[in-house]
Amino acid sequence: MMKDQILVVGGYGHVGQIISKALAASYPGKVYAAGRSIEKAAAFSRSTGGRVLPMQIQMNNSIDPEQLQPFKLVVMCLDQQDDTFVRLCLSLGIHYIDLSAKDAFLSQVEGLNEMAAASGSTAVLSIGLAPGLTNLMTARAMLELDHADSVDITIMLGLGDRHGQAAIEWTIDNLAEDFEIVRDGRKTMVKSFTDGKRTDLGADIGWKKAYRFNFSDQHALMRTLHLPSVTTRLCFDSSLVTDLLAVLKSIGLTRLLRLPSTRRFAVVMFRKLRIGSDKYAAKVEVWGSKSGEAVHVECLLHGHNEAQITGKTGAAIAELLLNENCYPAGVYHSHELIQLDTLLPAIQDEFHFEVKVNNRKRMTFNGIN
Repeated sequence: MMKDQILVVGGYGHVGQIISKALAASYPGKVYAAGRSIEKAAAFSRSTGGRVLPMQIQMNNSIDPEQLQPFKLVVMCLDQQDDTFVRLCLSLGIHYIDLSAKDAFLSQVEGLNEMAAASGSTAVLSIGLAPGLTNLMTARAMLELDHADSVDITIMLGLGDRHGQAAIEWTIDNLAEDFEIVRDGRKTMVKSFTDGKRTDLGADIGWKKAYRFNFSDQHALMRTLHLPSVTTRLCFDSSLVTDLLAVLKSIGLTRLLRLPSTRRFAVVMFRKLRIGSDKYAAKVEVWGSKSGEAVHVECLLHGHNEAQITGKTGAAIAELLLNENCYPAGVYHSHELIQLDTLLPAIQDEFHFEVKVNNRKRMTFNGIN
């Protein structure tokens, strides 16, 4: 059987639709948007004029391997509790990419490297904005250095943007939970939305104060690049909301988000909140040295509609994996396989990217639709 189909699990969801449509533009009639509701999958298929096809898949049930046999690539847009489905894909020689931002799950998948290598499959993790572009921006910044001492990553999300249900729930859950980092070679627990730091996010946005948050990019970069220190912080375009959340965290009220009723209320309110813009920004700062001199490298990315850049980045990475025969089998994060300078021209979306070294502009790139 020829394996030439593409399966997008969660492909009729908020980001999944963007990925499905982008891939269908290059592979019409070969992209399947799958999920537990065949009715929603079929409705989305009709909206694409049949360029994306519908499929039902129940992730909580045992999946017949025969159902996956036609697929060359699986794009996963849903969060999973374990690596059972990933194991199935890799055992069948199917390439796999995953949009997950949960480091505990991604760490499990990293452990499948030998299985993927043996079956000839390539799995790529960290494929969206954060994780994803932030990983690649860090790797790009390090090209300017002989040695890196520390990395700070700042993410700004627009409250006026439309965010998917899963993304909102992930954000709410991580506001309430502490998380583990490595500091001075030792594991330690830190509280989310603490340790605020002001960062200049460019002329269109200006200075914002952002707070520690459990994005998986910081953990994957520590493991794969063996950096001394990586910190990822989050803020919103509304400084008022960012500061309010920091105050609620400092007095302990965010613990209430662990209660199911409070969590549900917070998710609903976050979805209804429309007090900001749809702007997003991602900035990576790396401090280190080159030829014995201190160097500060800044990579800045900004644009509108975070879901679009996340989906378009995922689709671009999928196409690189499908079209290039040079990627080795195994499990990798995006920054271990792909260079940012290769990926940026493949992302069909409007954005601005620039690199500065010691405050002197080294590179700029503007994406286009």
